[in-house]
Amino acid sequence: MAHQNYKECIEECLKCMIACNHCYSACLDEDHVGMMKECIRLDRECADICEFAAHAMSMNSKYAKEICLACAEACEACGNECQKHDHEHCQQCAEACFACAKVCREMAA
Repeated sequence: MAHQNYKECIEECLKCMIACNHCYSACLDEDHVGMMKECIRLDRECADICEFAAHAMSMNSKYAKEICLACAEACEACGNECQKHDHEHCQQCAEACFACAKVCREMAA
């Protein structure tokens, strides 16, 4: 099973997707949701790209490496934005994003 070669990366992508979805939802409940606009947007994009990357790897797509490089970029952008906010959900999301970006870049190398 070729997708087993991607096991760690798939797991990190799914963890990141979950963290981004949680952050997205929690940001919508913040008092000053307007200032969370970029965080919310990047959470949504990152979650979608992480899910797509995990899917591509699970089916051993010939584009998996390229998709994972795009995923790493999205994760870094989301992590950098989330890191700006003091909310616990944002800090946890940033941590998951940076971990995913690292593993995606390693897998694609």
